[in-house]
Amino acid sequence: MHSILIVDDDRDIREAVKIYMASEFKDIYLAENGVEALEIVREKQPEVVILDIMMPVMDGFECAEKIREFSNVPIIFLSAKDQDADKIAGLNIGADDYLTKPFNPFELLARVKSILRRYTDLGAQPKAPEEVYICGNLLLDSKKEMVSRDGEWVNLTPTEYKIFEFLMLNPNQVHSSKDIYSAVWQSKPFGAEGTLAVHIRHLREKLEINPAEPRYITVVWGQGYRLYNEDALSQAKTEDKESE
Repeated sequence: MHSILIVDDDRDIREAVKIYMASEFKDIYLAENGVEALEIVREKQPEVVILDIMMPVMDGFECAEKIREFSNVPIIFLSAKDQDADKIAGLNIGADDYLTKPFNPFELLARVKSILRRYTDLGAQPKAPEEVYICGNLLLDSKKEMVSRDGEWVNLTPTEYKIFEFLMLNPNQVHSSKDIYSAVWQSKPFGAEGTLAVHIRHLREKLEINPAEPRYITVVWGQGYRLYNEDALSQAKTEDKESE
């Protein structure tokens, strides 16, 4: 059984969400503002955080920013705001998902379970036998679930890591936003283009020397994204020659 933190200034919502999460979580922590939430994340280290945005004392955006200073715990935002700008702002901070109030509690539970599958049980896709993958000056260690650039470990959120892992394990192929979303989020690709675009931009900022002119994570307009890996292409050519 897993642990979860539910943060909302509305007591009725906290208790209602707790009831629906009881079947999946042994430890359920509750907080009514961002300050309380920060203390719980530091002390209890929950595996998932459901975080309301509009709260007194400290709102969800500020709370998420502070959490990201020391933790990569998956965060699902809850908000009465349904504007794309607010959703993008939440993803920019480092949230993994965003659900608008009023919401279907079964949908929320499904999204939480999807996150748990990605980060603790199944992973985004089956692991290949290798543990270390190289792409130019980038290295992905699938055993440690870490990525380095020029020998320095890069701090990626769990979602960023899963996206990069998917691309690294499937290099030099064009993948649509919907395909990447389905593989990483393990759910139907609603709003896949906008959500994925934010995460891709974050990856470029962290991994590319010049994010404005990416060398590795490239876009094929109208089709999707591709990880350009010269090392993989060279290896493929060598294997083809050996088989002749």
